[in-house]
Amino acid sequence: MLIAVYLVLAIAATFRSVYQILTKFDEAPVAYALSAAAGVVYILATVALVNRDRPGWRGIAWAAILFELVGVLVVGTLSLTVPEWFSHPSVWSGFGVGYVFIPLVLPVLGLIWLARTRGDAAARAGGGSR
Repeated sequence: MLIAVYLVLAIAATFRSVYQILTKFDEAPVAYALSAAAGVVYILATVALVNRDRPGWRGIAWAAILFELVGVLVVGTLSLTVPEWFSHPSVWSGFGVGYVFIPLVLPVLGLIWLARTRGDAAARAGGGSR
């Protein structure tokens, strides 16, 4: 379920930002560039979560999801404290209010899930015996 939500958010954020960049980038370049960056991070997180049991991918998932959490916290805070920087909303503006706060909750759930499944991955990599 978590991966499915990541996939939906990756598609939504990416396509929205591509449309905005192509049609009205000059109106809010920072917001639209941040939305594009968020879309790329969601795509990377989705791919990494799907491949989390392959060598190196779990670390990429951790890095992408941590980056996502920091991004939504920083952009969310700045969008409230310096609103003139965000004349148009980005995916992470207002802590993801335009996406029903999913951008704020999703990385927390992703990090919890990665932490809880760490032993499962180690067991599978080691042949399942301990």
